[in-house]
Amino acid sequence: MCGIVGIVSGRKVSGMLLEAIKRLEYRGYDSVGMACIAEGRLATKKDIGKIGEVDKKVDFSSLEGTTGLAHSRWATHGGVSRKNAHPHEDCKGNISLVHNGIVENHNELKAELQKKGHFFASDTDTEVIAHLIEEHYHGNFLDAVKAALQQIEGSYALGIIHAKHPGQMVAARNESPLIIGLGKDENFIASDVPAILPYTKKVTYLGNREIALLTKEKVEVFGLDGTKRDKAVEAITWAAESAEKHGFSHFMLKEIHEQPQAIAETINGRIQETLITLAKELNFKDAELKKIERIIIVACGTSWHAALVGEFMLEELAKVPVEVEYASEFRYRDPIIPPDTLVMSISQSGETADTLAAIREAKKKKAKVISIVNVKGSSIARESDAVLYTYAGPEIGVASTKAFTSQLTVLYLLTVYLAKLRGVMPQDQVSNRIRDIRKIPLQITQVLEDKENILSLAASFSRHSNALYLGRGINYPIALEGALKLKEVSYIHAEGYPAAEMKHGPIALIDKNMPVIVVATKDTRTYKKVLSNIEEVKSRGGKIIAIASRGDHEIAKKVDHVLYIPENSYILAPLLAVVPLQLFAYYIALKRGCDIDKPRNLAKAVVVE
Repeated sequence: MCGIVGIVSGRKVSGMLLEAIKRLEYRGYDSVGMACIAEGRLATKKDIGKIGEVDKKVDFSSLEGTTGLAHSRWATHGGVSRKNAHPHEDCKGNISLVHNGIVENHNELKAELQKKGHFFASDTDTEVIAHLIEEHYHGNFLDAVKAALQQIEGSYALGIIHAKHPGQMVAARNESPLIIGLGKDENFIASDVPAILPYTKKVTYLGNREIALLTKEKVEVFGLDGTKRDKAVEAITWAAESAEKHGFSHFMLKEIHEQPQAIAETINGRIQETLITLAKELNFKDAELKKIERIIIVACGTSWHAALVGEFMLEELAKVPVEVEYASEFRYRDPIIPPDTLVMSISQSGETADTLAAIREAKKKKAKVISIVNVKGSSIARESDAVLYTYAGPEIGVASTKAFTSQLTVLYLLTVYLAKLRGVMPQDQVSNRIRDIRKIPLQITQVLEDKENILSLAASFSRHSNALYLGRGINYPIALEGALKLKEVSYIHAEGYPAAEMKHGPIALIDKNMPVIVVATKDTRTYKKVLSNIEEVKSRGGKIIAIASRGDHEIAKKVDHVLYIPENSYILAPLLAVVPLQLFAYYIALKRGCDIDKPRNLAKAVVVE
């Protein structure tokens, strides 16, 4: 969601701020703004629209000053308008701030401040914070912010500057992510690492209810009670170029093509000959893992689809009962978590607000939590008992692709590890399972080589306004994920269903104008049933695209189009079947002229509930 950048330096910062906020465009936004301090005065430029469009109108780089903030807003409170764009100021025009999060008690605070004579220029919850700081300011900038934050209920990542303190910036965080970058004679704040990578690779992570005072020479971090905090400094190991397109037309297409490498990196170091080694990462004793009687997985969106595949894997191979829960609903029904239940969370960003709330609920009930995330130092990673990282590298496209297949890879490795540890998978099967996952990077590369065929199909189907995706067994979640990808990037209405459920309603929609995409890989369990479902669609005039196993010539006689994937084990079919669906969604969106990397109304990291 909202992008935040702040810089305190000895040089002019507006050009740096502009480049940095551009690197956060993937987060999703509807307006953009910048504020700098020059000669003891604040200057602000902002408007609705894309960064490039707004920059042409207002010329951000013309702002002078060595201290400044930039922000890209994704509307929550208050409509999309120039007055609601960040940064926001106090009555006197001395304080300017940017904010990601929600002030839950803003109505009460606003009413109190208006009684004291404060006037408000926007409809946002954020502006309340600026006026609170103004109310508490008596010469000490940091103390005024601390006092204001004591009154705030809700989530925030904040960057704040004051015209009377031109060489200072205050940052604060509660629930919403915020990092601090440490440079030479300049320091930074940002809501995500890519923004500041061209300037520094040294970062520290603010914790909940922590506040920082930045100057160009140093950074000091405090609790809201005033106690000083020593913070570890981490080095970012990936290069700024990792967040560039490298000749691809969109980040989504680049990241689809990066999946073989991402999966290889996720496997690397976790497999030794015929063994999977996760003991150090899991941070649990073998006896604890053997005692697990149930696993609850919490996740949202694409990660929830990965969890559904994980449910099939864990129950099939590790023989552990699994429940998959929407993280957004988990804590609203007083979930029952008996002893010997393990809670797992899955999140690409590690900052998903609903997932974070779910694991906190689990920990309140004394559950142990293992999380699968892609971002080191993220909130979910810090609050979990153990973390299994996906090594997908930065994922910039809003529609998740390589993070999804990397999550499936981690779930597979964990499944085989637990199955071996719990004595339900003999060593020869472990060896076979390792052999199978090692094939996947090359097999995905082979799927990607069929992109011209997928492009041709996309051109044929891009004018349709609806689509139905069907799958059975472990491929049912892939039908859900394929439908989600199409919705996200092309704005075509699409629904995923278990193929058998089609007869319980959706079959009424099928006619010659309804494309039906069926995941129909060959296996001994569901394949014949899927063929029957295909016949039901065909008899009603539906146009069918099948995702099928290479060499399956029978299915070609029953459908209108086939996209083939290499054969692997039934349990790994999802990692291959999802790739043509990702490309299909991408190319349809391309044909329809959609903003693929920044779909309307969507945000990369959903950090508010």
